[in-house]
Amino acid sequence: MVMKKYTLSIVVENNPGVLARVASLFGRRGYNIDSLTVSETNDPGTSHITLTVTGDEQILEQIIKQVYKLEEVIKVVHLSDSNTLSRELLLIKMDNGAGARTQLREIVDIYEAKIVDLAPGSMIIELTGAPQKIDAFLGMMKEFRIIEMCRTGVTAMEKDSSKS
Repeated sequence: MVMKKYTLSIVVENNPGVLARVASLFGRRGYNIDSLTVSETNDPGTSHITLTVTGDEQILEQIIKQVYKLEEVIKVVHLSDSNTLSRELLLIKMDNGAGARTQLREIVDIYEAKIVDLAPGSMIIELTGAPQKIDAFLGMMKEFRIIEMCRTGVTAMEKDSSKS
C-alpha cells in the first residue's frame, strides 16, 4: 500500500452547511483532510472546494464515490500533479533580532517572498507558491525563531487539457 497525497477539486452548490457536510463525511470515514480551501466560483450559485488527503488509490476511489453521494456535489475531479497548478499562501512572523534581519532578507529575496511588515523586533513575510516551495522556505526558516505562522492551504486548478 503506497500512501500518497491527493488533491481533489469539488464543485458544490453554494448552500449553507455544504462545507460541514463534506468535511464530516471525511471524519465519519476516518480520513484526515490535510488541506482545505473554499471559495465562490464565477457562478455565485456554486463554490469550489480544494482539498488534499493522504491515502492510497483505493482510499482515493472510495472518497470520490462517497463525495459524489452528497446531494449538493456537482463535480469531483482528482487533480493529477502533471496537469494541475497549485498555490498556497504563507504568512510568517519572524524574530529579526540578533543580526537575523540581513540573513532573513537574503532568504526572502531568493524565494521571491515579500516583507509585508517590519518592526524593531520582528518582520512578517508573505510567500505565495507551490506547496513544495512553501515547505522548502519553511525549512530555511527553522534556523531562525518563528514567532507565528499560518498557511492558507492548497488551492488548485486543472490546466487546459487541450494543451499538451
